[in-house]
Amino acid sequence: VQLVESGGGLVQAGGSLRLSCAASGRTLSSYVMAWFRQAPGKERDVVGVISWNGGNTYYADSVKGRFTISRDNAENTVSLQMNNLKPEDTGIYYCATRFPGHVLESRPSEYPYWGQGTQVTVSS
Repeated sequence: VQLVESGGGLVQAGGSLRLSCAASGRTLSSYVMAWFRQAPGKERDVVGVISWNGGNTYYADSVKGRFTISRDNAENTVSLQMNNLKPEDTGIYYCATRFPGHVLESRPSEYPYWGQGTQVTVSS
């Protein structure tokens, strides 16, 4: 499985960005997909997780109400819409996937497949 993220960049506080992750090598319609982020000097933490059919989602408390995770199984992609961005949202954002597709796992150690990451920088 190969995952490639895109959509990162520099944005002012209060702005929006949309991240996308394209998967190849395997159809991920039966897999959980997730976004993690890692700030400098900090551990990699979960941002959002979505079940195989998009019916269930999980968000970190820090992003609830601001971020939305979605997926398109026909296109083998997962997206993260980020609104009202804050400087503390700055970091490298990673897409990840695992099987089975109904367990909304938040621990990064449980994900075997990762993208290379995309940088998000929010200026104050």
